[in-house]
Amino acid sequence: MLKTYRYQSLQEQDFQRLLARNTDPSHSIQQSVTAIIEEVRTNGDTALKDYTAKFDGVQLERLYLGTEEIAALAATVGREQQRALEIAFANIHRFHETQQRKERAVETMPGVTCWREPRPIEKVGLYIPGGSAVLPSTLLMLGVPARIAGCKEIVVCSPPQADGLINGYVAYCLQLLQINRVYLVGGAQAIAAMAYGTATVPKVDKIFGPGNQYVTKAKSLIQGLTQVSIDMPAGPSEVLVVADHTANASYVAADLLAQAEHGPDSQAVLVCTDERLVNSVQAALATQLAVLPRAAIAAKAIANSYAIVCDTLDEAMAFSNRYAPEHLIIETDDCERLVRKIVNAGSVFLGHHTPESAGDYASGTNHTLPTSGFARSYSGVSVDSFVKKITFQRITTEGLRHLGPVVETLAELEGLQAHKNAVSIRLD
Repeated sequence: MLKTYRYQSLQEQDFQRLLARNTDPSHSIQQSVTAIIEEVRTNGDTALKDYTAKFDGVQLERLYLGTEEIAALAATVGREQQRALEIAFANIHRFHETQQRKERAVETMPGVTCWREPRPIEKVGLYIPGGSAVLPSTLLMLGVPARIAGCKEIVVCSPPQADGLINGYVAYCLQLLQINRVYLVGGAQAIAAMAYGTATVPKVDKIFGPGNQYVTKAKSLIQGLTQVSIDMPAGPSEVLVVADHTANASYVAADLLAQAEHGPDSQAVLVCTDERLVNSVQAALATQLAVLPRAAIAAKAIANSYAIVCDTLDEAMAFSNRYAPEHLIIETDDCERLVRKIVNAGSVFLGHHTPESAGDYASGTNHTLPTSGFARSYSGVSVDSFVKKITFQRITTEGLRHLGPVVETLAELEGLQAHKNAVSIRLD
């Protein structure tokens, strides 16, 4: 069950211990991932097939599925499940299409006009985790904003099932997104394949998608080794629930377990102002955990999680901001009052009737979010993630008369005569 701490009793070293997660103190993960990246860079498709046999237990003759195979798998999906995926697709699309905004041009001084225009990143790679849970929702969360942004090429990698195919639900999402090929590659080797390119897997300009610690480490290393960028560090999932005496213990327990069942390295944290609530949540966790199909996985994550009892909601929010959770749920009657106190969080869920799983699947917001404290400096995936903003400027003759002397002076004080000359020759 959850280990419990009192906020007022915590020393700085205790905070540091509680805030640290998904670390690699012995650098064993980094060493393994570095070796995988180099093997894929050197041996391409051969390495990918070898790693698929080693890690997924599948011998592949071909590293991808095409249009006909995707269609056949999608056809196995029942109409109820199709409809649920279609509604999720529509809601995600509706939310993200509002993010396309044209910025106005600004005349910074007479005759000097500046503006920005978005351009889609041409080739993007989407990593869709497999493992113990297949995540078609992640494909929608990444594919929809990529389509809205207008990316020219969308490369999808996902590890194969035991039969060498992909899940029918993922196939149906590929059809919704009009993507006609999926590469049967998972783990750190998929990240390396998209970063360097192989005979089969195209090289991309930016890589998106969550994963385990190996995938996350591969993304961080690739960003330093190549000219390929990444969306963010998005590793094992986490949730922090802020609650008070108005919270329903069963709701809180369900929200904690919803994250815990992702994987044994997930983390679920309860920060509340009522110690009695902690006891009630502990009891509810035991009851709900007993009937979960993924109980063994969730139990390991809960064992790695904890509760903190605070005197006030201000203390609770202070801890939340230090933790910088991927998902922040505020289960209080006056949740709106606490919104202004939120500084660091990936995605926020307000009130007793807003479970985090709604955002995971179908409310419309994106579930690809920064983890491990990176919400202090990263945002979740959006349409902006799939574009770059190019700045433009146009200066008239009048504008150069106004601005030129300023540039000449600044260039001179920095000792850059050629910069000054580029202006002076025009003014003359």
